[in-house]
Amino acid sequence: MELKRIYPSEISEPVIRPLLEFAWDMFLSQKKKELKGDMWGFSSHVVCFINGQLIGDEEDFLKWAEDIFGYVDFRPKALYDAIAEDFYSNYLKGSQHTFVYMDISIDQKPIGRLLFELFTDVCPKTCRNFEELCTGEAGFSPTEIRLCYQGSIFHRLVKDTWIQGGDIFKGRGDGGVSIYGKTFEDETFAISHCKRGILGMANKGRHTNGSQFYITLQPTLWMNTKFVAFGQLVAGTEVLEELESVSTYNERPTVECKITDCGRYSP
Repeated sequence: MELKRIYPSEISEPVIRPLLEFAWDMFLSQKKKELKGDMWGFSSHVVCFINGQLIGDEEDFLKWAEDIFGYVDFRPKALYDAIAEDFYSNYLKGSQHTFVYMDISIDQKPIGRLLFELFTDVCPKTCRNFEELCTGEAGFSPTEIRLCYQGSIFHRLVKDTWIQGGDIFKGRGDGGVSIYGKTFEDETFAISHCKRGILGMANKGRHTNGSQFYITLQPTLWMNTKFVAFGQLVAGTEVLEELESVSTYNERPTVECKITDCGRYSP
């Protein structure tokens, strides 16, 4: 932006595309496939293109700006980090969506956090169910089941397709209950299973949503009219990768993959 201000007639309006962590990792993975050797070792959180040609990361861009225009940026990296953090916080607040987190362990070893964005404007009832199962605010069911994901496990892993959890009864995959009662209806199929990281409700047929949920590991468009998607993963790329790498027997993880803590995330 500073270069544009100094050289308004020589530089076109810059296009800046900010991405959250999970979307960035997917974008970078795709670019590595497209550009191959030029990006295999790329690890920065910034990538720059000029007229469609890859320049590199932020340091490569500044070198280009100095070589072409004699421009030198003296501002410290800490300033840009602060700007990025502020933008991140404002983006989450401005989305008007709810964000929830799950802290995960594998074989009793903490591996990190999954952060989800819930599309509360599209699926308010489904999102409320998931949110309150994360916070535990709904208390207990009439049969004294604690309505909370904390302590529950991921009981099913379909390699390269989805990972499933949320059986808050016995963790076997045949139970669970919603905050509204045993089950509730399919709210909408408006959200597509068009990419990795889509969050949706597992079911046993139409209008049988309870507490079980899944996270897609690749696009699964066949699910679009069978399962209600209501959110997406926005952070926790490495956590999801660790979960999907767990060995299985009959689609059940051979070690315990547990939600050790969960709740509402406030930026």
